[in-house]
Amino acid sequence: MDRGTEGDTLPARARGTAAAGQASGGRVPLAVVVVDRDGLVSHWSRGARRLFGTDREHAVARPVTDLLPVSGALPEPDEQETAGLSPEHGGPEHELEASLGGGLAYPAAGRARLTVPGSGRADVLWWAYPLVGPGPERLLVLAADAAGLAREDRHGTAVERIAPAFALHTDFPGADELARRLPEIMPGMSVVESGRIVAQVLELGYPVLEFSQNDRVPVTPDWGVPRRSGRRTRRERATPATVHGAPPARDPSGGAEDLEYAAVRERLAFLNEVSGRIGTSLDLARTITEVSRAVVPRFTDVAGTYLREQVVAGEGFPSGAPDTTTLWHRVALEHTDEPGRWDDVVPVGEAMPFPAHTPFFQCMTSGAPVLVPHISEEAGHAIASQFDKRDIRPLITHRSMLVVPLKARDVVLGFMILLRHPERAEFNDMDRVTGAELAARAGLVLDNARMYTHQEQIAETLQDSMLPHIPPHMAGCDIATRYLPGTLLGRVGGDWFDAVKLPGARTALVVGDVMGHGLNSAAMMGQLRTAVQTLAALDLPPARLLRNLDDLARRLGESYLATCQYAVYDPIAGELQLANAGHVPPVLVRAEDGRSELLDPPTGAPVGVGGVPFDTLRVPVRPGDRLVMCTDGLVEMRGVDIGVGLATLCESAAHPAASMDEACDTIIRALNTRGGRKDDVALLMARLGGIPPEDVAEWRLDPAAAEVGRARTGVRAQLRSWGLPALADTAALVAGELVTNALRHSRSRFVALRLVRGDTLLCEVDDDDHELPVLTDAGPADEFGRGLRIVSALARDWGASRTPAGKTVWCELALPRR
Repeated sequence: MDRGTEGDTLPARARGTAAAGQASGGRVPLAVVVVDRDGLVSHWSRGARRLFGTDREHAVARPVTDLLPVSGALPEPDEQETAGLSPEHGGPEHELEASLGGGLAYPAAGRARLTVPGSGRADVLWWAYPLVGPGPERLLVLAADAAGLAREDRHGTAVERIAPAFALHTDFPGADELARRLPEIMPGMSVVESGRIVAQVLELGYPVLEFSQNDRVPVTPDWGVPRRSGRRTRRERATPATVHGAPPARDPSGGAEDLEYAAVRERLAFLNEVSGRIGTSLDLARTITEVSRAVVPRFTDVAGTYLREQVVAGEGFPSGAPDTTTLWHRVALEHTDEPGRWDDVVPVGEAMPFPAHTPFFQCMTSGAPVLVPHISEEAGHAIASQFDKRDIRPLITHRSMLVVPLKARDVVLGFMILLRHPERAEFNDMDRVTGAELAARAGLVLDNARMYTHQEQIAETLQDSMLPHIPPHMAGCDIATRYLPGTLLGRVGGDWFDAVKLPGARTALVVGDVMGHGLNSAAMMGQLRTAVQTLAALDLPPARLLRNLDDLARRLGESYLATCQYAVYDPIAGELQLANAGHVPPVLVRAEDGRSELLDPPTGAPVGVGGVPFDTLRVPVRPGDRLVMCTDGLVEMRGVDIGVGLATLCESAAHPAASMDEACDTIIRALNTRGGRKDDVALLMARLGGIPPEDVAEWRLDPAAAEVGRARTGVRAQLRSWGLPALADTAALVAGELVTNALRHSRSRFVALRLVRGDTLLCEVDDDDHELPVLTDAGPADEFGRGLRIVSALARDWGASRTPAGKTVWCELALPRR
């Protein structure tokens, strides 16, 4: 009978022998049979096929009593003693029959003689476990060939005694191997079923073989472990040996094929284990570390990971085949050598090309693994000579090397260099296959992380491009902003802020929040932000602006819904005008006493709803007051009333700070301490500095041509009084041109000139004509059209906007450096 190894086998060990049982094979097949509530076989192992002569296809769903017929009489007691079997453990024949027939309430074990088709009768040792629970399994039967266990060893010494029994599984280290192996022995068994069966086996008593009163061996479904020769201690007998990371020895009795199958299965288990350890996140750096650590030291002693420059940079998919100029970044290095040995020669983070005529170049260009079983002195010198300014010979000589490509969609993203120490088994062809499969799985995981990183960078670039770059200083106020992308629902959202320059040294402050997340919300946000800037340039009152924005949102589509807060700050008048479209109310911090308050402008519906009026709230402010505007992502907390967040916002906004940026950071820290924030956050803070009256000069001019000269004279005198004589002539020329245009087009009601000194010199001219001026090309013979050309050439910036009474044309002149 063939006793070669296979997936479910029983260690055959005998006390007092060099190699009891089968000295050459070392193990005896263990049959594993599961019977359902109807007495039909539900699982039939390969060991059962070998022991009982019936294939699995012909065994499953048949009555177990037909497949395991008890026949004949047991050997006489003297025969049992001669065979080394304990007569007191043999048991009557009807005990196994009763177990198979459903009359088993407790675990039982014994010996029986069965009729085996084509082989006559067979003596078996058996263990039977009653099973309970919701599943259909009712009985677990384990069986082993008694004759094979009792066979004399090569010295002719008979085994003293062999008997099946039960013991606490905690008595035998490694007995829990059954829990891992049962699903493999029974391919059709689910993890839940096997776990339930194993739990009952461990509770009822672990199956053992007794060779004497003090010599017990656990029955384990171990694979490919040849029996060690010589006497062993009781602990050695009780601890099944295992092999990790290498194929088992070939079985001289004919089981080499099974051993090879077991080795492949072990490697597949290793690959499955590695697959579960890598790719736990989409973070590229973390994924790289997971891939490197998954193979050291189980599969290799050194693992160096190299990726193409485009992959590390998070750019698009690499195109073109790599060559000797392609830069490869060393992104990870794991090893079991002494610390620091690799750091000086091959530091992590280095980027380098790989020369031709090396295994590394061969791997990256062919896309196939390259195996160097042993790097001799000559081979090590040949490889090292290809690299300039570094000697890698001590790191690779006398080691076994495997270079595997990291590929995705047939493109090489990188490669791994794997090295084993000289004292370890060299890489072989099976390792090459394992390494290739490992690299293929790692390549897909890395590509997923690369694509996520690339898309995240695109999203951030899109978000940054849509958010304005607001200068920290505007007329009469200082501004600081913060934007925090969402952490759970993608890094692109619909929150935005803005600051728009208005006529009269005023500034429009805007914070909005498009409902939803993702690219669609970001695109809507971009459209609405542009619309707000356009409407603000028309110098509309806050309530009127939100009314127009609401109409526009409804025309764009039903999905265009957003909250918005729009405020206009007049630093000369010391006034703040606000209108609200369903947004979080702003906070005003008074400079006089540091007190903070929630402003309560009339809250309209979000823009896009339609049919809801908007009103404007006027709030007097003083220099040094601070206005804080934000989106709901900052103050809303799941399960907590929004009033708590608003109270925290007021408290943190009033906290003294050395700068605007520090004040913003204080608010973020106070409100962004909870984990798992899913919404993005926009925060805008403005310190309302105001413009003192002495920095403003105004003239009301009559609608007469002679007033142009008076305007120029007044501008020169004012600039000299401000200590800006170098700017006097330029400012007088620009003011004269603007006044001339106003007098030419006004309806003879009024013309007003105003100068405002701030970070720049602002010159404004108001008249009662609503038609905005247009910059034109004036020919040599044209009488008009040159005034705005002069203004455009001399001013840093200029513009025009309509007002309720007419229009305002303004320009800015840069102040001389002091």
